[in-house]
Order: sequence, then C-alpha cells, then structure tokens
Amino acid sequence: MSLQMVSSVSNSSLLQPGFSLLNFDGHVYFFGQKGWPKRSCPTGVFLLDIKQDELKMKPAVFSKDSCYLPPLRYPAICTYRGDTESDNHQYIIHGGKTPNNDLSDKIYIMSLISKSSKKSTFKCIEKDLAGDVPEARYGHTINVVQSRGKSMSVIFGGRSYVPLGQRTTEKWNSVVDCSPSVFLVDFEFGCCTSYVLPELQDGLSFHVSVARNDTIYILGGHSLQNNIRPPSLYKLKVDLPLGSPAVTCTVLPGGISVSSAVVTQTGDTEFVLVGGYQSENQKRLVCNTLVLEDNNIEIVERESPLWTPDIKHCRMWFGCDMGKGSVLLGIPGDNKQMISDANYFYILRCREAEEDEEEELTAQTCSQTSTEDAGDSTPFEDSEEFCFSAEANSFDVDDTYNEDDEEDESETGYWITCSAHCNVDINTWVPFYSTELNKPAMILCSSGDGHWVHAQCMDLSETMLLRLSEANVKYFCNEHVDLNKGLQTPKKMGQLKKQPMKPLRKKKAMKFTPVKKSFLRRLFE
Repeated sequence: MSLQMVSSVSNSSLLQPGFSLLNFDGHVYFFGQKGWPKRSCPTGVFLLDIKQDELKMKPAVFSKDSCYLPPLRYPAICTYRGDTESDNHQYIIHGGKTPNNDLSDKIYIMSLISKSSKKSTFKCIEKDLAGDVPEARYGHTINVVQSRGKSMSVIFGGRSYVPLGQRTTEKWNSVVDCSPSVFLVDFEFGCCTSYVLPELQDGLSFHVSVARNDTIYILGGHSLQNNIRPPSLYKLKVDLPLGSPAVTCTVLPGGISVSSAVVTQTGDTEFVLVGGYQSENQKRLVCNTLVLEDNNIEIVERESPLWTPDIKHCRMWFGCDMGKGSVLLGIPGDNKQMISDANYFYILRCREAEEDEEEELTAQTCSQTSTEDAGDSTPFEDSEEFCFSAEANSFDVDDTYNEDDEEDESETGYWITCSAHCNVDINTWVPFYSTELNKPAMILCSSGDGHWVHAQCMDLSETMLLRLSEANVKYFCNEHVDLNKGLQTPKKMGQLKKQPMKPLRKKKAMKFTPVKKSFLRRLFE
C-alpha cells in the first residue's frame, strides 16, 4: 500500500466532507458540493482530473430533459444496470442533505449520455415510488441484488430528523436513528416494500455494505441511540421468485467495531477496508481485507500504509473510493492557510503496481464515511460523509474549473442596484416568485451592451416572467423602453378620471314669419 499527497488548484473549498464520486466509463465525476452551485457550474457535477499530483475540475452539464438534482451530501449511491446485456450502467442516488440542511426522500437515476474532450452531458430523472417509501434520511446505504434473473435495490440504515410533532426550538435539527427496516425497491414497477427482521434490533448509520449476487454483508456502523459501535456483521439474503420476495438475515461472528470506513475493490472477490473510527475520540488506522467466496465473507487484517504525521495527529478525516483499489483521503488543513476551509488530500493505493490492470468489477461496495464541519458538530461520528467507489484516471482537460473565476455576487451578481428604483437588499430580501430559492430572479435588458435587472423591481408578474424566459424575444427595462425592438414592462398608469356627461340642452323652436302669397309669386317669377 502506498500513500501519495496531491495538491488542489484553487478549488479545494468545493471538496468538503459529504461529497460522492461517480464512475462513468473510467472517468470520475465529483458530486455533492457543500453550498448551492454557482453559475459557472449550475449542475454541481464536475469531471475530476488528477494529473501530475494536481487535482482539477471541469464542469459537467445536464440534458434538457433532465430533472433538477440538488447538491446532496451523504446520500446513498450505487450502480445499476437496467439492461443486463448492456455494458452501460447508471447510478441510483437516494436521500442526502441539501445545502439548506433539509433531508431528501427522493430517488434519482443518473446516466452519462455523451462525453467529449470538452463537455460531459448527463441525464438525471426522478423515479416515482409507491408503497412503503423510505423516509428522508442520510448516512445509509443502497445496494442492488440479483436473483433468478431479476434485480432489486435494498436500502438500509441511516439517520433522520426528529418527527415534527416531537421537535422543540432548542432541538429542532436533532437527528435519530432510522428504524432498522429493510426496504426493497423494484425500479421496473416503482414499488417499495419494507421488511422488519428480528435479527436487526437497533438502527445503524455510517456502516459498510458489500453486495454480491443475492447477498449483502453489512459491517460495523454507529448506533446513535446507544452511542456504540457494535462489532456487528449481518448477512442479508434476498430471494426473488415469481411471487413475493423473501428476505432473511443471519448474524455472523467476526465483525469489526468501526464506523465511517471506506471500502475499495481490489479484485473480483476481494475488497480493502480503510479508515473510519473505532471510538468517538480515536481514528481507526488499521486496514482489513474482505474476501467474498462460497456464499461467505472472510475478514483478515492487512499491513497498513505508512501514515504521515499529519494523518496520525488530525482529529478527523474523510475519503472516497476511487476504484481499482485507490482511495481519495482528505484531512482538515491547519489554521495558517489563507483558505479557512481548505483540506489536504492523499491518494491511497491498495493494489500492487503490477496488479493495476483494466478489469470490470462485478461486485458492489457501499460505505458511509463521516466528517462534517468541525464547527457544526463534534468530530467523528456526529459529523458525517458518504463515499462510494469510483475510478480515477488522468484526462487531457484544458477547460478546468477555477473558483477564482467566479464573480463576486455581492457586487456584480444578484445583489446589484439594478435601477434607480431598485429595492432589493441582500439583508432584507425574501423570495417573491415561486421559482426563487435563495437568490432574486433577474432578467437581461437588451439595451446597448445589455445589463441585468431584478424582475421584482420591474414589476413583472410571474406569468410575464415565465413568458419572457421561454420566448425568444428581447426585453427592455423600464428605463430603456423601446416598443419597436421588443417587449417592455408596462408602466403603471393611474386610473383615468371619467368626466361626467353634461345634460343635453333643449333646442328652442324656430319661429317663422308669415309671408304673403303675392310676395312669393314675385320672388319666383
């Protein structure tokens, strides 16, 4: 096992505890940044490039028929093949935390539809579920099992917020263990079924799960209710006959007391367990080999790498499986750094150099590692992160993401003074339109070189705003109205005062003076 330090280039603040790695066709993508995405990468998905000991990122895009995918941290993720004959796989993403600390109960299916040297395009769809739908959670695992030619997803563990009826002001964001139920999800019909097994008594989170064929092994984890890390090892077997599925659980000996560990696959039936915590105040620096053979699992301690002094003495660490026996590890930076939330990163290679060959990994791993913001919680288990296997390669990428290229939104972004009558203030602003979340809606005025104005300051109705965003027309703000060039915001006009109608005057009858007939004869003769 070898350990190598890598340096990040101007974007280390995006790599915070809670992110995930996705592997598509040998390329690794980063997902789950800490805050809301910025305009340079609205999807929050980046191509991860580790080249010459430097870590760079390139923004990815979504197709037009994709749904909205928030930057979820600590979700459960696994690979899924809708067609068993196809080599292309998809990712299932369930649960996780949004930047607003809300928990998601949605499930997404994400696939790569095109890849070029300059752009990666993804398609993301939200799957509708019915039946015993799992509650919103994080710190859990999801795996896909195959039995009798059919496949299903299995969701287990995690944490969720206290029910609304039990919340108090002081403990509004308190979390509890989810019930130890096992959920089967059938993606073909969108049905969910929960199973209560007597062997699973306590809820677990930040455990490790490894799936092969119709069997899932659940190792370690943390019970928040009892505040223990039991040396548990469970074997879930799923049978998918023509009728109702059958789920059985067996408690196996030889488990490990560990939480928040990372698992990487080094062979068809061999995995390596790295990192995690063995107690609330102690990291676990021992590594283990997991071997899945003959419908059983064998756990053997193996030689650990030469950890650096920074890793040994740090209070917390986090990491993600990069595939092919490699793990990306991160530790908090010191206070002397200019960037307060910057981290140091290492690549741990668990395979020998001659064994690092191209191969298709048929088994799945799903692990939950933790470490959240040290300022928000105590180190280790109360701070969480999820990591999943992926595969890191070097890419010839020129167009990399640089966080320094982002505009300062406090001056030139959403919080500008758009007009003389602008009333949008960053300190007092609240959403006005239904499409707004944490930034005001803006529209481009086509006058001159163009400038942005707040839709609310232009007195635009939501219907008109949607119409302008969909129509291919030019818009001119109240100060640059031009009727001959495009649409304009109608000016507010006072109501016209109606003049009361004057009554008609009666016309006087005309008086005729009688004329003698002899006079008329003389006139016409």
